[in-house]
Amino acid sequence: MIKVFVLFIVLIAGIILGPLLAGHQGYVFIRTDSYDITTSVTSLVLCFILLQFVLLFLGWCYRRFMSTTSRTKGWFSGHKYQKAHTQTQKALLKLAEGDLEQVEKLMSKHADFSQQPVINYLMAAEAAQQRGDSYRTHQYLDRAAEAAGKDQLPVDISRVRIQLAEGEIHAARNGIDKLLDQAPRHPEILRLAEQAYLGTGAYQALIELLPIMAKVQLHNEDELEALKLKSYKGLMNQCMAEGGSDGLKNWWKAQPRKVRHEVPLQAFLAEHLIECGDTRSAEKMIIEGLKQQYDERLLLLIPKLQSEQPEAIEKILLSLVKQSGATPLLNSTLGILALQHAQWEKAETYFKAALAQRFDAYDAAWLADAYDKLHKPHEAAKIRQEALTHSLKQERAKG
Repeated sequence: MIKVFVLFIVLIAGIILGPLLAGHQGYVFIRTDSYDITTSVTSLVLCFILLQFVLLFLGWCYRRFMSTTSRTKGWFSGHKYQKAHTQTQKALLKLAEGDLEQVEKLMSKHADFSQQPVINYLMAAEAAQQRGDSYRTHQYLDRAAEAAGKDQLPVDISRVRIQLAEGEIHAARNGIDKLLDQAPRHPEILRLAEQAYLGTGAYQALIELLPIMAKVQLHNEDELEALKLKSYKGLMNQCMAEGGSDGLKNWWKAQPRKVRHEVPLQAFLAEHLIECGDTRSAEKMIIEGLKQQYDERLLLLIPKLQSEQPEAIEKILLSLVKQSGATPLLNSTLGILALQHAQWEKAETYFKAALAQRFDAYDAAWLADAYDKLHKPHEAAKIRQEALTHSLKQERAKG
């Protein structure tokens, strides 16, 4: 605007002063290699002013063109953003319908113009994986990684989840180890770590994560306890496979006292020792565990021992009767112990006591065996008939 005003002033001055200087214009002489140009000063000034107007006009045309181009580009971009938003909404509806092919197509198309392109590509990858298209799955993951920039955590989590779904357990384990270094308390990473460690047999690593899982409340107490027992059982299986009974005992000795005093783990170890044929060590473990507390898991293992010296076990069982009362399982276990060592009268007494507390088909069968040994065929037939009637009633109730 200022330039136009200045040019306007110059033009007015030229109009006023031009006639005054008509007789005193002077002249301008310009010589080049091929031409000689001669003109008056007034003509030169007018040409200069005219050139300024031409330049201003060209500048205005350029700015107008650029403005129009920017508006056109903005319109096209806005249209693409709107279309990407619409397609994302449609994809979510298709996801609810279970149409994975349409989910993949809608999420990936115009993903670069969506509000969160990383999310679009990751959802497209999940859909492609569920369809079994591994090539497109990894293609979408790579595009998501490009769009994510420095924030690669969501992409890496999705990658591990997809690896687990595709059965690439060891690759997922490697990814999980890296993710735990970045975000050791992230709930989804811990959830995926649980799957990867169980799948690869990394039970010790999983046990070390249990306190963190408890802090972030990934599972309730019962679920965490079950996961802990599953992990320790897996470790015992590995030790048994590698070193047999000696490997199990050496591993157990290396555990902290707190672990060795957990009765459920004692029951697991005793069971593995019995499986290895080391019933003497298993018997010792069971007796030590029952001295600490009454536990049915340990009691259920006693019939598998076939102990040659049942007195110590019978003594601990009788002490448990005094402490906890004569439970059906205690009476049944005492009866089996007596039956194994040909103490028929004792067996009859214990099985009768167990059946008086609750009817059990196995206890009834063992009582019938004791009756046979005691030459009581009538009583044996009667208890077998009762066991058969009870089993038929249970089958009908289930049906």
